[in-house]
Amino acid sequence: MHKSRLGGFIIDCQTDDLDAAARFWGAALGAETESAADAKEALYRTLRTAPGEPHVQVQQVRHESRVHLDIEADDVAAEVGRLEQLGARRIAAVADWVVMQAPTGQRFCVVRVQRADFAAKANTWRP
Repeated sequence: MHKSRLGGFIIDCQTDDLDAAARFWGAALGAETESAADAKEALYRTLRTAPGEPHVQVQQVRHESRVHLDIEADDVAAEVGRLEQLGARRIAAVADWVVMQAPTGQRFCVVRVQRADFAAKANTWRP
């Protein structure tokens, strides 16, 4: 048995100026933007969302710009297996998450738990 749920949205930006991209998306979505000094990773900026809402991040990428979603799971491997049974395809393992592709072509990631209220609000899956 494991749990998962929608974790957040990642705005992939093919840009040399991640801070400008984050400022744009922050203004567009009415969200406060994390400063570069506060960023945990150089390739991401976080747009602050209300507690319990999915996270939104702006990510600097080399591929074309797009938006993808994250599915957070307490057992990444089990969730990847469940999604493969539904027809998704594993693309790559990166650090502690897995990039997947839906049968219809959209990319998404399965990531470790991101939010404190995960256990209370996630879907429970039984093998």
